[in-house]
Amino acid sequence: MKIAVVGLGYVGLPLALQFARSGVSVLGLDIDPAKVTSINSGKSFIKHIESSAIQEQLAAKRVEASTDFSRVKEVEAVIICVPTPLNKNREPDISYILITGESIAPYLQKGALVVLESTTYPGTTDEDLLKVLEKGSGKKAGVDFHLAFSPEREDPGNPNSKVAVIPKVVGGLTPACLEKASALYAKAIKTIIPMSSCRAAEATKLLENIFRSVNIALVNELKVVYEAMGIDVWEVINAAKTKPFGYMAFYPGPGLGGHCIPIDPFYLTWKAREFGQHTRFIELAGEINTAMPQHVVRKVAEALNARRKPVNGSKVLILGLAYKSNVDDMRESPTFVLLDLLKSQGAQVAYYDPHIPVILPTREHGAWTGTPSVEWKREVVSSYDAVLISTAHDAVNYQELAEWAECIIDTRNAMTKVQTKPGQVIKA
Repeated sequence: MKIAVVGLGYVGLPLALQFARSGVSVLGLDIDPAKVTSINSGKSFIKHIESSAIQEQLAAKRVEASTDFSRVKEVEAVIICVPTPLNKNREPDISYILITGESIAPYLQKGALVVLESTTYPGTTDEDLLKVLEKGSGKKAGVDFHLAFSPEREDPGNPNSKVAVIPKVVGGLTPACLEKASALYAKAIKTIIPMSSCRAAEATKLLENIFRSVNIALVNELKVVYEAMGIDVWEVINAAKTKPFGYMAFYPGPGLGGHCIPIDPFYLTWKAREFGQHTRFIELAGEINTAMPQHVVRKVAEALNARRKPVNGSKVLILGLAYKSNVDDMRESPTFVLLDLLKSQGAQVAYYDPHIPVILPTREHGAWTGTPSVEWKREVVSSYDAVLISTAHDAVNYQELAEWAECIIDTRNAMTKVQTKPGQVIKA
């Protein structure tokens, strides 16, 4: 069997490799020639994916990459793994999905399967993508070709997160579409969860991410409330999670990052308005999480003020650019917002991240493109008036940080087990 995976990023590449390991021939398609060249030369561009994993499948002739979308005519199935961001008005932008649909439609073979994995609002697959595919191919969905939705469930940086063992939710346009899609994923993934429709599968992914967004907003709000009461929210969370039932630990931070949690809830709030429904709870969570960087910057100002230094003119080093620990993924990272806010107040800002030596181009923070990470050494770190921990990477030596930095603002509880001086660390 031969399939195509469109979009060779954090979702598409691991999926393509898992299918290849399972004996399926995989054609990776991407509009970025650099990614295609990298894969065909056996080099990984994602930190947690070893180059050897690509080289093994290249040697077995089960993986190749291309920018030529006309090669869709060679395959039995196409899996779409492209971005679904928000536009400047915080409305869903499904243009990458639609452009991909337009690109593959003329080359779809009769009986082929198309599966969308990109997180989106209910109705995208059986309305928007369906129309584009039918128009471009001249074929009817559910009759001449199969159509399904199966949400990605990637957890970058988690060594226990393996594509093969994460249950796969699948919804089809018709019962035959569901059967075809389930059979495809069963070749590479252990457990298949069939759904009644594409929309039910789309709604499942939104629920998963909204659940996280709302609970993170709760602990972010409690962080501020408990701080006013002189209570450490981290101590409270660690005690609460000893309860063996009825509680799941979530942790506060400087804001939300990644391609899912800051974005996906707004896909549902936007779609809900079409049905006259208002998602007040979800929107409130979004407001709380979005406001966290401002709270953190206020704590930086307080910490500097306690040392008789204004933000304006002070040197601030932000520790961690990636949106989560131990990855090189900086999509939607709150660190960008912190950089912008501190710079707007006159601070001289820089960042250190062992996984991101230089800032690559981003959709919303292009002004920082090309900015290099500072070096991790005493004379560099000690030259800053304050160090703000935005992301807690395991590769960082926090004892060295305590020895080198005069003032540390900790948003991740990273310094809790490190020997520090009184008043040196401020939690935010």
